[in-house]
Amino acid sequence: MGRPAVAIPEKLFFKIGEVCELAGVQAHVLRYWESEFPMLAPQKNRAGQRVYRKRDVEIALRIKELLYEDQYTIAGAKKRLANDLRAGGKLKIVSSEDGLEDSDVGASQAASGEISRATSRSSSETRTAADRKSLRKVAKELREILALLDSPSKRH
Repeated sequence: MGRPAVAIPEKLFFKIGEVCELAGVQAHVLRYWESEFPMLAPQKNRAGQRVYRKRDVEIALRIKELLYEDQYTIAGAKKRLANDLRAGGKLKIVSSEDGLEDSDVGASQAASGEISRATSRSSSETRTAADRKSLRKVAKELREILALLDSPSKRH
């Protein structure tokens, strides 16, 4: 199941066309998903256009994976996505070779890639369970920092 990871650009907001291009679906499909999946709820700007955050893009990618690749029905995908979100707010959207299978919804995939490259070792060395646990802890802390950086500022 070598699914290619979609590189989400480092931006705060995405227009519907950009999300469609990243997800590989048409706008009407994305709008339909919004009506079926309450967790996919982009904000609207002053002009009434949909404005997606990175979290929304990641959810859209996960919905596409569940529906198109894993062959879930809409109802099944809705349940699976709700369970994934309830189980610690994590979505499996990027597989990496180092065993860090889950990516936090608010995390940057680029940062995950940096973690993978920075922690990769030669094939002769094996990673212990303690190593993997330490890496997951560092990744979680980095995702929390990114979430703080992505959160809207309360200053005007």
